[in-house]
Amino acid sequence: MSGLRLPWQSALVALLAVMAAVALPIANADTALEAPGASAMMALSILALLALAIAIDAMPVGTGLRVAALFFCAHASVALLIAELGSVNGSARPAFYLLLASCWLIAWRLVSVLSGIAPRSRVGEIAVRLLVPFLFGAWILVLWEAIVRGAGVPFVLLPPPSAIGVRLVNSLPTLAADVNQTIFKSVFIGYLIGCGAGFAAAIVADRFVFLRRGLLPVGNLVSALPIIGVAPVMVMWFGFDWHSKAAVVVIMTFFPMLVNTIAGLGASGHMERDLMRTYASGYWQTLAKLRLPAAMPFIFNALKINSTLALIGAIVAEFFGTPVVGMGFRISTEVGRMNVDMVWAEIAVAALAGSVFYGVIALLERAVTFWHPSVRGG
Repeated sequence: MSGLRLPWQSALVALLAVMAAVALPIANADTALEAPGASAMMALSILALLALAIAIDAMPVGTGLRVAALFFCAHASVALLIAELGSVNGSARPAFYLLLASCWLIAWRLVSVLSGIAPRSRVGEIAVRLLVPFLFGAWILVLWEAIVRGAGVPFVLLPPPSAIGVRLVNSLPTLAADVNQTIFKSVFIGYLIGCGAGFAAAIVADRFVFLRRGLLPVGNLVSALPIIGVAPVMVMWFGFDWHSKAAVVVIMTFFPMLVNTIAGLGASGHMERDLMRTYASGYWQTLAKLRLPAAMPFIFNALKINSTLALIGAIVAEFFGTPVVGMGFRISTEVGRMNVDMVWAEIAVAALAGSVFYGVIALLERAVTFWHPSVRGG
């Protein structure tokens, strides 16, 4: 018995499970299943799975067995609970939420155990690093689905993820056209022009001090301009197509790149610069071999910031005038039609695109700045 231990998540699950058993049934009587015994058996099955997870988690077993047991119990129990949502819809009682919280705590314990694993192989390390955020995100969707449907939240306020997923699958051609208009035209082109122009301006400003002193205050002023004030002006100047949205993205991404690059160019130490001067290096040699490599963490920081700013700027700019295609156009139009599932499908696609964009830049940063302590872990 001395080897038994009970983590706090499992201890809390035991308490919640007892409370759920006392508070059964999980739904009001007037909306329960035609065969109430089936619902009772489901609840007892969930309680049995929770008890199994608690028992194994308290035993001095191997990490592999612990992970497998927690994974099975957490997902099998919540699958049983989700399967009852058709009969519980809008009539969930406290027992339903107590069982849901218990399943979530078991999943929390699973993620905690996985996060503490130190794999010996590179493949195992990558697998754990991918599995933990995947489980975390999946359980957010599970909780969203169960709470919204269990509480009967009106569809126009917050649709469940299942409805959003169905609309997303059924609207793939429309979403693809919106992504092509917003991401591959407005965002990418504006991002490349804005970041490239900001980088070039930073090099020129670093070379000529008077430009640096003049550009930075102007940059601070322009970066404070509200996008809802800039976007209509850009639409008037460049028209309703993607060119005006790309112009908004250029404005939003230019000055973060300018400011970060100038700060990065000043990151190299005086000793290193003195050493380059002893080698008779000129300005451009010092810039290429010392100052730009030292500035790379700052430059990639600007690139990552701009990856999100560009997407936000292009979508918001489409609210003020666009052809009948685009993510911002679709969101504003479908909100007026009360098609909130389509709005959330567009939001999900935008979030996925932004995450992929950010992830690609982060991978490039690791490859370029492999020497930096933040990358090599020391």
